[in-house]
Amino acid sequence: MFFHYVDLAWRSFKRTPVVSVLMVLAIAIGIGITMTSLSVYHMMSMDPIPHKSSKLYAVQLDTMDDGEEWWTEDNLPTQITYKDAMFLNDVDLPYRKIASTRTGFTVHMNSSEVKPFLESARVTGNEFFAMFDLEFLYGNAWSKEQYQSAAPVVVLSESINEKLFGGEDSVGKQVYLNDEVFQVVGVIKEWDIHTKYYDLNNGSFNSPEDLFIPLSLIKAKELTTWGNTNGWKYQEINSFQDRLNSELLWVQFWVELNNEQEKQAFSEYLTNYLAEQGTLGRFEREKTEFSLRNVNEWMEYNNVVSEDNRLLVGLSFLFLTVCLVNILALLLAKFLRRAPEVGVRRALGASKSHVFAQHLVEVSMLGFFGGVVGIGIAQLGLWGVRSTYSYFSALATMDLSMLFAAPMIAIVSCLIAGAIPAWLVCKTQPAIYLKTQ
Repeated sequence: MFFHYVDLAWRSFKRTPVVSVLMVLAIAIGIGITMTSLSVYHMMSMDPIPHKSSKLYAVQLDTMDDGEEWWTEDNLPTQITYKDAMFLNDVDLPYRKIASTRTGFTVHMNSSEVKPFLESARVTGNEFFAMFDLEFLYGNAWSKEQYQSAAPVVVLSESINEKLFGGEDSVGKQVYLNDEVFQVVGVIKEWDIHTKYYDLNNGSFNSPEDLFIPLSLIKAKELTTWGNTNGWKYQEINSFQDRLNSELLWVQFWVELNNEQEKQAFSEYLTNYLAEQGTLGRFEREKTEFSLRNVNEWMEYNNVVSEDNRLLVGLSFLFLTVCLVNILALLLAKFLRRAPEVGVRRALGASKSHVFAQHLVEVSMLGFFGGVVGIGIAQLGLWGVRSTYSYFSALATMDLSMLFAAPMIAIVSCLIAGAIPAWLVCKTQPAIYLKTQ
């Protein structure tokens, strides 16, 4: 019976091609605009590391005096001081943990073959790669000995390795960062993440860094940060060492905790650490404050998806509703013109449910065709977003879930819009139209 209804729907389309095309275009435009905004929102809000997001925690510490009112219990600094970061990074605990910050260099080969270029770098610990699931194409991370001796070593991304060494195994080769010679110890595969969740201070949707160097080089090379720096009190800073010893907040810290017991144990450690810092006279607080937020909580805390993005999605669905109202009017006119035909079918034994189902199949086909065309319109919209805003280049795409969602949303929308016209026409009284025939 279903295929018979599909055949009847196709015959109906051919009898009224202009009206059918108008309805398909109306649905397609509504779906195209809706899926453009919905796809960007979906990519913004999706879990960037779903198999580990509940195990990776961003660490926030309150190391300020009680008199400082701009931070509250639910509004702690998003970064920590260098001295806190280094202590937690180097202390012997049974968890993966890393401190990191962003810096940058002029990269060159000290030859005319490769033009020098500016590149950002992530200064971090060697557990960064395992924590965030970065895969190595060649080599590996720096060793513990290289970290402790502040050896000038670097891990390259696949794209930088292609640019500098033509994509070949570059482990053991040298590259210049500013005027310093660094030895390549590893090359990671391209890191395809849409949200830079491990460092939301410098743009949530910026591309990840292409250079990775040991955290110990901050002090050895006096590296400056390319990220945000916050502070809560005035301090005399006359040297780089003063900066490292200061209360300036410019380092991010993450820890991997595999279960609730590990989280509780690490929380107790932080409580004791902050209490000890208080007794040393570093700050005066009645109670210690800190926070551990997993990846999704961290993204929500930092408003990665803003209210403006949600509002834009809501407005696009309102536009789709306007399109459906127009489709409802066209369907009502089209179906009621078919009332005499339906009256004869009812007189020959067709039930109301059969007539209703037939018309729902027809509007479903309208929705399907509109959804397919709408995908093309959405792709044009996403291309426009990528061309206009390079910041959203990784977000303005449609993954498989959105590709399947487009026709489904179109079909459901058309079923909602077509339900009233279909119900009205199936209530046709056969006797009225039999008298007129």
